[in-house]
Amino acid sequence: MSRFRITTNHYWQNILTRAALIAISVFVTVWFLPRNSGPIFRYDIGKPWMYSSLIAQFDFPVYKTDAAVKAEKDSIQKAFEPYYDIDKGIEGAQITRYFNDYGKGMPGVPKSCVSIVANRLHELYQVGIVKTAEYSAMVKDSSAMIRVVDGKNATSVKVSAVMSVMSAYERLLAEPELQPYKTALQKCNLTEYIVANLIKDNERCEAEINDILSSVPLASGMMLAGQKIIDRGEIVDEELHRVLDSFERETKRRSASRSTITSTVVGQSLFVTIVILLFTLYLGLFRKDYFDKPRSIAMLYVMITVFPILVSLMIEHNVLSVYVLPFAIVPVFIRVFMDSRTAFVSHVTMIMICAAAVKYQYEFIIVQVVSGLVAIYSLRELSQRAQLFKTALLVVLASSGVYLAMQLMQDNSILAMDHSIYKYFIVNGILLLFAYPMMLIVEKTFGFVSAVTLIELSNTSKDLLRQLSEVAPGTFQHSIMVGNLAAEIANKIGAKAQLVRTGALYHDIGKMKSPAFFTENQAGVNPLNNMPRTDAAQIIISHITEGLKIAETYNLPNEIKDFIITHHGTGKTKFFYISYKNEHPDEEVDESLFTYPGTNPFTREQAILMMADTVEAASRSLPEYTEESISALVDKLIEQQIADGFYKHCPITFRDIAIAKQVLIERLTAIYHTRISYPELKPGTLS
Repeated sequence: MSRFRITTNHYWQNILTRAALIAISVFVTVWFLPRNSGPIFRYDIGKPWMYSSLIAQFDFPVYKTDAAVKAEKDSIQKAFEPYYDIDKGIEGAQITRYFNDYGKGMPGVPKSCVSIVANRLHELYQVGIVKTAEYSAMVKDSSAMIRVVDGKNATSVKVSAVMSVMSAYERLLAEPELQPYKTALQKCNLTEYIVANLIKDNERCEAEINDILSSVPLASGMMLAGQKIIDRGEIVDEELHRVLDSFERETKRRSASRSTITSTVVGQSLFVTIVILLFTLYLGLFRKDYFDKPRSIAMLYVMITVFPILVSLMIEHNVLSVYVLPFAIVPVFIRVFMDSRTAFVSHVTMIMICAAAVKYQYEFIIVQVVSGLVAIYSLRELSQRAQLFKTALLVVLASSGVYLAMQLMQDNSILAMDHSIYKYFIVNGILLLFAYPMMLIVEKTFGFVSAVTLIELSNTSKDLLRQLSEVAPGTFQHSIMVGNLAAEIANKIGAKAQLVRTGALYHDIGKMKSPAFFTENQAGVNPLNNMPRTDAAQIIISHITEGLKIAETYNLPNEIKDFIITHHGTGKTKFFYISYKNEHPDEEVDESLFTYPGTNPFTREQAILMMADTVEAASRSLPEYTEESISALVDKLIEQQIADGFYKHCPITFRDIAIAKQVLIERLTAIYHTRISYPELKPGTLS
């Protein structure tokens, strides 16, 4: 009853976990999706309309293009006549000031010139004076006009009919009567008495020009409900393009109500839920083991959620093209850390969700599915930069090729095609190269171990392996031998060779604690012979726990620690166990004193290492090395492991085990094959 309750609880826990994953992924994705509503069409100027006849479902205005509206407003602003108020008080004030300064005469100038200057100043002020900067900006257009406001009257005057402060001063000095005294007059600083009396009314100008600009019609016609907009196959010209844009614009405006937005959100939620539910069902049916690895599941759902969010943000803010995003990075990571089938299903799931945000779904889905397949096919493991460069190049070529093929199916002329999108494919390939440095982030975040990390760990000059070679050279050589044997088996059965080779190098690091107690490090004297069997067994067993402590100290990945725990499984130190039983035939033996504190292998790589380790160690004790003796030893040891149930929870097949036996027999026979002895030359024999 208790077992049934535990099973039931585990079942419902799995259901709730999967439901929570689906709910969170759907909520986050739909939150960021753009709220597109109404029909979405693809159309370009000079290309045929690919859909059925389009009939206007409602009256809508045909809007002008943004460029046309801007040109019209620019024309209005150019033709606008700014308002200038006459300040009549300025003339009187400046002439009075002039008489106060020079009423008694000016140095070097006849006194009669004083009244002449005053009269000319009066004439200049009557014409009208504008600030020099404003005048210079307007006078460039010879037809420019201003409105001079005098009380309630506003008169349009050409800009060329008034003067700037500088031109008024120049006209004053150019008077024939004052010409002989120009040099003396320049010293009198007469510009101080020439001040602009036409003052621009900025507030009035701004208000009026805003009124005029706001009255510019944004539409240049109307389409009535029931009127045909375009027929299938009809070429989209500039006018039709404007009508279609207006139809989409008006459709979005009409559908911006709360009820329509709610309907859009419901539709998006339903679509995303179905897609993610299918993805979850795939994992539940074909990859159940991933649900036992929280970090693996976390990576999968994060991967299929992040890119739809990025696509939605790019479309919402109209930033570049979505084709610059390296979507193929998702199947690359999942292929490297998991498997290719899951990589493909994850990629298709992500692309379908992204398609809910983009405008041209058909071409987007086709291009991205092809690029994902190419990425999966071309990259088995990411261990070298050259591999990723090749994949990025192939993805760019595949994306460009399939997009060109779709264009050729729609257009007849290559020259008339839009080639601008190919630059986005190139940027996409460049960004895909960042998968190499990003792999470290994914490893640390989700707890994976990449081929690059394994290669770095298998470097025998690393601190830990170097210490092992110095402290326990026999163990080090044994580890290398086991690694070579296990890697060859892994290659034959399609397992992860680099992982098992690296695991083999570290599986016995616990022997560094007491290297002299292990036979491969001894030179004829075995200190265990003089110890009680139970104590000797505990020393041998301790290399598992000591190995885990060292692995923790050096922050070795969990995958490597698993090899330390599983390479002896739950087996016994049989030599000491059997010896103890023989020495104490009437005593009940405490088997835990002779049992390794590990777990049995649960991956094919761990099983391979257990076989290679056991066989390689036992082969050293053979009295003679023949193919028959080695074959008998391999069969005996591995069959005993199977009988002991070491591989009961491991996904290794009988075929894999048979291949492993064959590899071990062949390799050990080659290693221990004795050379023939050459006969010695007898004395007295002629050479």
